[in-house]
Amino acid sequence: MEDRFFIPRHAGMKVADLAKVCGGQLADANDTDTVVTGVAPISRAGEGDLTFITAKKHAAHLNDLQATAILCTAALQPLVPRHCVVILTAYPQIAFAMATQALYPDAIKPGAFDDCTGVSPHAVVHAGARLADDTVTVEAGAIVGDGAEIGARTRILAGAVIGKGCRIGRDCVVSTGATLQHALIGDNVIIHPGVRIGQDGFGYTPSPMGHIKIAQIGRVIIQDNVEIGANTTIDRGAMDDTVIGEGTKIDNLVQIAHNVHIGRHCIIVSHVGISGSVNLGDGVVLAGNVGVKDHVTIGDGAQIAAMSGVNGDVPAGAKWGGIPARPVRAYLRDMADKNARAFGKKKGKADE
Repeated sequence: MEDRFFIPRHAGMKVADLAKVCGGQLADANDTDTVVTGVAPISRAGEGDLTFITAKKHAAHLNDLQATAILCTAALQPLVPRHCVVILTAYPQIAFAMATQALYPDAIKPGAFDDCTGVSPHAVVHAGARLADDTVTVEAGAIVGDGAEIGARTRILAGAVIGKGCRIGRDCVVSTGATLQHALIGDNVIIHPGVRIGQDGFGYTPSPMGHIKIAQIGRVIIQDNVEIGANTTIDRGAMDDTVIGEGTKIDNLVQIAHNVHIGRHCIIVSHVGISGSVNLGDGVVLAGNVGVKDHVTIGDGAQIAAMSGVNGDVPAGAKWGGIPARPVRAYLRDMADKNARAFGKKKGKADE
């Protein structure tokens, strides 16, 4: 991947400065002025690149390593070729993530679609909207409704729609084509393209006359430092609020229904579907394609394996998987038994 004109390499950062950024320490103080301009995986890192290694099982890549610098633990340092600058850290992968932010700051949030600053003449901002100051950017084709409030340094990108009365905090990005209504957004929130926030939840009551729609009168509240992936949908509450806790990261193509409360620092992976009135504690992880039944509570720190169906409460700290979801050991034992029975039946038919 040599052609990087979309996100070009850094002009150059000294490894001493990079070590400070990521909380590491140079193994050799004489290497202070060595310059890094980019990052790459250990398998193909070259001149100017920073890479990392976390375990001895990857040590074979060190034999032909051409990287300028590497992040590793003290235990792995003796395996690193002498030409490569070593930045020591107890947590190489975390340090590497921090280094990528320093070397590629423009890749952290969705980029601008034009070069405008302030409000584009091709945007529509209602006279009743309030923008904090001239650091707010509203790009061409974006719409900001009556009574909406937008905080300092927030960027509303091309074609985004901010509905009447919505409030958005400081240092946020609402990317192209996203729509917000009935929503209160905290600081430093990243909303990727095509996200839909605050549309009415799916609420109907069956009757002899057909399905009667229940008015959805709640809000969506998104706390600070949340990131929401492309084409994710978050319904507003019915008579309560839908809440996304501080620091939670949501992948692309996730559906979050009305009245859902998600705690702080959760990870919600692609194609997860969360039904109405579900409560997730802090630090919960839902892997890809998990489905959660309505009115379920998942405790702090619980982890649900990919393609699982959760139809009952999950204790804090538990690791569950399967359909229906159950403790991982029980799930794996059931799968082993099922495979053994299937293999036994096939073997029996062959013997006949």
